[in-house]
Amino acid sequence: MEYFVDERSIVRKIWGKADTILFIFAGAAAEFALNKAVDWLYYTGKLPADPLDRLFSTVAYSRQIIFSERDAALKAIDRITTIHQGVETSRGAQIPDWAYRDVLFLLIDLSISSYELLERPLTLLEKAQTFAVFKRVGTRMQLSGLPATYSEYLNMRREHLQQNLVRSELTVDLYHQYRHHLGAARYQVLKQAQLLVVQPEVRHHLRLNTLPWLRPILWGYKFLKLLKLHTFLRNALLPAAYKTQILSLESEVLSNES
Repeated sequence: MEYFVDERSIVRKIWGKADTILFIFAGAAAEFALNKAVDWLYYTGKLPADPLDRLFSTVAYSRQIIFSERDAALKAIDRITTIHQGVETSRGAQIPDWAYRDVLFLLIDLSISSYELLERPLTLLEKAQTFAVFKRVGTRMQLSGLPATYSEYLNMRREHLQQNLVRSELTVDLYHQYRHHLGAARYQVLKQAQLLVVQPEVRHHLRLNTLPWLRPILWGYKFLKLLKLHTFLRNALLPAAYKTQILSLESEVLSNES
């Protein structure tokens, strides 16, 4: 069986851990709120109605592609393209290619930063592998202007962060929705997670607290992982509505590997 992503790829290790997925989820919530094209996500009404579900669907689709057999992954990518084309038709306008690239770029970035935060530094080759996987997704979506190499991606990513982020009324509204759906305590944990994985430009626009009190907790968390006791703390922090969905991502990977 041919998989879209090689079974030995670092990308499968990154996206096979519920812990890492949670930090990718948190970072995406930050950058989506600042993207100049966030009005497209508001257009259908799904994002403001339940922003966590909309963001989780983005993460879940990405994970489905990464762990699927090649043909199934390509069909999943095509479904994403079809859904977006339907929204474009309804609105009578086109989502700019730079907005699609922004999503791919942030998924590459957050995959790397989240894994490095929780596990270990990645090699340059592993980072390039991560870039290559998401570039294949963009190529299948027929996006223009994709970088050819990881080095070129880094330069484009920097340009996108400088040009395509803005704090707007929609940013403020989204964060109100995050707090409403998460509750005060988990909302503070979300912002702390964002502080540890997002780029400086994102932290600046969001005015995130510069005191990372979650970092020493993560050190203790890593120790608990060695003792196999970390799931108690992690599960306590998960939103009840998404606990089953998020934990199922990891259990599916473990069952496939056994």
